[in-house]
Amino acid sequence: MTDGPIVAGPPQGRRRRIHVVGIGSGGLDQITVEAVRALQASDYAVAALKRPGDPLFTRRVELLGRHAPGLELVGVQDPERDRSSSSTSTHGDYRGVVLDWHQARALAWEQILAERPGDVAIPVWGDPAFYDSTLRILDRIAERGRVPIDVRVLPGISALQVLAARHRLVLHEIGATITVTTGRRLREVVAAGADNVVVMLNSDLPLDGLDEWHIWWGGNLGDTGETLVAGRVGDVLDELRAERDRLRAEHGWVMDVYLLRRGDGRETERDERTTT
Repeated sequence: MTDGPIVAGPPQGRRRRIHVVGIGSGGLDQITVEAVRALQASDYAVAALKRPGDPLFTRRVELLGRHAPGLELVGVQDPERDRSSSSTSTHGDYRGVVLDWHQARALAWEQILAERPGDVAIPVWGDPAFYDSTLRILDRIAERGRVPIDVRVLPGISALQVLAARHRLVLHEIGATITVTTGRRLREVVAAGADNVVVMLNSDLPLDGLDEWHIWWGGNLGDTGETLVAGRVGDVLDELRAERDRLRAEHGWVMDVYLLRRGDGRETERDERTTT
């Protein structure tokens, strides 16, 4: 197995190998062969445990049972995050709350690493590059210097890719731009002129006033409860909200992602001549 990028740490002693493993958007077989080998090379795995019976933790246990039988998944009680509107009303406030939460997470994870020897796998939903805090938390652990670590990242199938595949889409128009943002900042990017937007990390569906846009939506992609909806926003918004509520009630969680495109969703042909 080739060496990956090194996270800075103290020079003395053996660095602990940490495999940050993208496991896909929910399907047990979305994980890559490379990622499976990384799981099998680890001594144990670590994941956040948000509450007793956390369905996302349970899903990770199922995935390890299929691809790395016998690999223990150690749950780290996830610190509470301040979600009050008074503390997260602006982007600056929200960022401060999240950074405090990252610090609390880093201390909790560091404690597990200090107590338990061996190389570790951290199974990350989707791909570690998209709206996931794992690498930032490991940076904090490395900076503290208590546990020397060597981090290797194994990419996963992201929800963006699964959404495009399920709806048989190219996420951008010919030669055009795609914007990836969160539900929290959707209004901001639309006001700035974005007209082809993938939206992730949604607490709700802030689509009021976008009736004439076209949407391709996917909920719990890759899981047995996977649900797809597409159409003019004004025509399908009630259905989308009902499907989100249903998925949460039936499965205990909902993760959704969607593409929004201004207009009727049909791609406009552009002159693609090139000069040589």
